[in-house]
Amino acid sequence: METNSSFFTFLDNLLANFSGFMWGMPLLVLLLGGGLYFTLFCRFTPFRYFRHGVDVLMGKFDSDDDPGAIPHYQALSSALASTVGMGNISGVAIAIATGGPGALFWMWLSAIVGMATKFFTCSLAIMYRGKDDQGVIQGGPMYYIEQGLGKKFKFLSVLFSVAGLFGCLVLFQANQLTQIIRDEVFHNQGLFAGDAYMGNFLVGIVMAIVVASVIFGGIKRIGYVASRMVPFMVLIYMAAGIYVLLNNLPEIPGMFALIFRDAFTGEAVLGGSLGAIMIIGIKRAAFSNEAGIGTEAMAHGAAKTKEPIREGLVAMIGPFIDTIVVCTVTGLVILVSGAWHTSGANGVTLTTMAFTAEMGEAGRYILMFCVLIFAISTMIGYSYYGSKCTSYLFGTKAKKYYRIFYTLTLIVAAMVSIDMAVNFVDGMYAIMAIPTMTATILLSPRVMKEARRYFATLKS
Repeated sequence: METNSSFFTFLDNLLANFSGFMWGMPLLVLLLGGGLYFTLFCRFTPFRYFRHGVDVLMGKFDSDDDPGAIPHYQALSSALASTVGMGNISGVAIAIATGGPGALFWMWLSAIVGMATKFFTCSLAIMYRGKDDQGVIQGGPMYYIEQGLGKKFKFLSVLFSVAGLFGCLVLFQANQLTQIIRDEVFHNQGLFAGDAYMGNFLVGIVMAIVVASVIFGGIKRIGYVASRMVPFMVLIYMAAGIYVLLNNLPEIPGMFALIFRDAFTGEAVLGGSLGAIMIIGIKRAAFSNEAGIGTEAMAHGAAKTKEPIREGLVAMIGPFIDTIVVCTVTGLVILVSGAWHTSGANGVTLTTMAFTAEMGEAGRYILMFCVLIFAISTMIGYSYYGSKCTSYLFGTKAKKYYRIFYTLTLIVAAMVSIDMAVNFVDGMYAIMAIPTMTATILLSPRVMKEARRYFATLKS
């Protein structure tokens, strides 16, 4: 047992150092600076067409003859199934617990520039689609890097895909779902009191079976399931969060003041470490809305459309829903409850304590239900991303082996610590962001040329 403990401590420290190294200032400059560049380079033009993006999303311009696999709505739902999830419930709690309320400000800023980033990355995912070895149209950073920049940049496509194989493993989501089941079901019922690992193992087995039943059906089944789960789960969660905020309406202005003040002082948690707060906020925003990571481009690259800019506009809606709306509600609930500085809890446990403090047992059960749906939907969505990376590297026949590997890692994720899960995924996300942002910056003039053409047709 002592040897195992030493090994896990070593692994934990190794992953923490890996994540810390990858999320240094160069990557923050690339993600946040790149997002600012996109925002200024496009002169806020896509933001002015936000309403048009909603019309596209609702199917006003859909055509069965367009190339692709799924409608715009299902493409966004598939992307949101991956992003609106544990990052919104648990990720925000981690950001506040480790970086204080000010981390929320940096999440907001990252989301705003992330909208511009998604406009560019997801437009490129349609502009430069490739084909797999079965001749099926595919989109994503690995394809638009190779198709847009040429074969000499293929090493970036390979780097993205290799990191995607592991970065798209849902270790964090599976870990946090297991944690809430352990805390709220097993603990309360006295189950597996003497053998926590067995309880975690059984939860992992059940997760693997449920997820496998969907993901082996491919993107069409994933898109179909996600398009029905995502709106339902967001409405339930938002209704509970807004109920809490309405009950604490007089405190809300003070909470916003605390967020803005702490964003530039760090007095609440980190003793004035502004750089650390920025890193935590931007890291958690990247985990939450994935702007610049490249995963979102893989989902939107499957959309049925001939117009790349349409999909870019639809993709912009994602960070707005995910971070500006859902993450803000979570953060404010945690702050008004006071649990963030009284409980010492972290992750999904902190969010559960906040909802329970404000809504009683009803809050606990509502959050448990939302966590279950959020986590499962994210696990389903991410399997598609990992499968696409596998297909690019090894061919479509290898996808079934990846899906088996993917489901087995859910069992492992149920049994490791939250820090190990978070640091591993964060490190892989960082690697994925490097080729995605580099290629998108290089190809951005072509996106704007296409945007000017498309917006001109709307005016005419």
